[in-house]
Amino acid sequence: MDLAIVLLVTAPALALISVVLCISRSSANLLADRLRRTVTLITLLQFVLALSALGALVFERLFGGGETTLYRSETFFGLSILLDGVSCLMFAMVSYVGWVICRYSIRYLDGDSAQGNHFRWVAFTLGAVSLMVISGNLLMFFAAWLATSWGLHHLLLHFPNRSGAQRAAWTKFTISRIGDGALAFAILLIYTEFGTLSWSELFTAVAAMGEASANVQAAACLLVAAAAIKSAQFPVHTWLPQTLETPTPVSALMHAGIVNAGGYLIIRASPIAATTSWALSILAIVGAVTAIYAATVMLTQTSVKKSLAYSTIAQMGFMMLQCGLGAFSAAMLHIIAHSMYKAHAFLGSGNVLVDLRSANAPTTSATDNEADRLSWPAMAMATAGTLGLIAVAMALFGINPIAKPGGLLLGAILALALSRWICSVLRTGDAVLVRRSFLVSALLALAYVTLYRITDFYVAGSVPTWTMPTAQWIVLALVIGFGFTGMLLVERLARSQQTSGRLAAWYVHASNGFYLESTLRRVFGSLAST
Repeated sequence: MDLAIVLLVTAPALALISVVLCISRSSANLLADRLRRTVTLITLLQFVLALSALGALVFERLFGGGETTLYRSETFFGLSILLDGVSCLMFAMVSYVGWVICRYSIRYLDGDSAQGNHFRWVAFTLGAVSLMVISGNLLMFFAAWLATSWGLHHLLLHFPNRSGAQRAAWTKFTISRIGDGALAFAILLIYTEFGTLSWSELFTAVAAMGEASANVQAAACLLVAAAAIKSAQFPVHTWLPQTLETPTPVSALMHAGIVNAGGYLIIRASPIAATTSWALSILAIVGAVTAIYAATVMLTQTSVKKSLAYSTIAQMGFMMLQCGLGAFSAAMLHIIAHSMYKAHAFLGSGNVLVDLRSANAPTTSATDNEADRLSWPAMAMATAGTLGLIAVAMALFGINPIAKPGGLLLGAILALALSRWICSVLRTGDAVLVRRSFLVSALLALAYVTLYRITDFYVAGSVPTWTMPTAQWIVLALVIGFGFTGMLLVERLARSQQTSGRLAAWYVHASNGFYLESTLRRVFGSLAST
């Protein structure tokens, strides 16, 4: 019975992976029409299966005794699955995004001579990601992790004769191998310490463990390093903005799915990572630096896809910040929301001209001088108002921001995001528009807290309740708080009439990513094979 369940759950993913093994590149291109319909159908079936597992978990939580794990299996022929809140949510998200991307690719690449090969590797990559998120042990996770990277490498080389595609693919390939080495070493240390690689057995052993040994602390640090590298954290992020030569569906798959693997690793292995507070503190700092750096660079980009690439880096940085603060449920919500948004952003990037025409339409706003005079009072009012709205929304759902790890800090960052928009509305002087903006902000705060509670319902039983030591939390709060506030101030100055002199020079530096990519290329040379 157990074997039948394992084969049923993994069948679509195994079928997707087998496409590469059973069909050659030339045959795939000749059978492109049939292949694309078959791959799309399999991803749809997997999405239905993932939704069924998600629904079954809800039923089990509410009516079956409150179990947080729907199913766990032993290893059968190398296959072992764990279906709990974390894996079921990710399984459903990956399946849905994969199905949408396959549907989009049918028309986007229609007539492309290599469309069949594209679907071969899309199928392989989706299958590998699916096996990774439902894997029941670290060995299967690592094998799927490697397969995902291999599939993405081939997708990045869809146009093999383009030097930009070669450079991006081989830069990503080299950087990924560093992360793979860190993860492999972490797995070795974990097996040495606990004698098992099963997620369930590891979580039980960690829960019964007292103080973390040197091996466990080293493993936690290596897990953090592997996750940071996989999710394009500063300064190993440079490959992601280079991937402009790849087809748009590949960009959507990469930014909405594969780059999230690092965050998923930390959430999945959070019981192990949480044993070493200093490792998570480092992750929080790296995430904050990445978010601030990438958001600053993003504001200066003129290319749509490059701006989206830096947006992804910034979002991954913020997600790592959440993980570093122990807010694993919030990080899971962030992964899902960002995946949906980024898939839509890339697949809809062709509408940029329509959006620009709308953005350039005349508005009835205050004059520039009036806007400058109202800027700081408006910001103070907007920030106070949004903080109050978030506090009310949390109170309605019984969420104590002090008890939740990083709750105060994350709430303040959400307030900054909403306050910038409300501030611009306040400067218009339109009372009706101001009331509407506060109403929309209240609804957004309520929606965020509602989605957080839903995500926490699924995830809470699979992640630890971890609180950072007070001294570390204060230091991180000051660094991160000043960093995000400073970034907001710089952004406001850059949009005002004060963009001259030294600030204008910094704008140029930021538009070039502060020359980090060119510096690394000059030091290490080109990693492209041609």
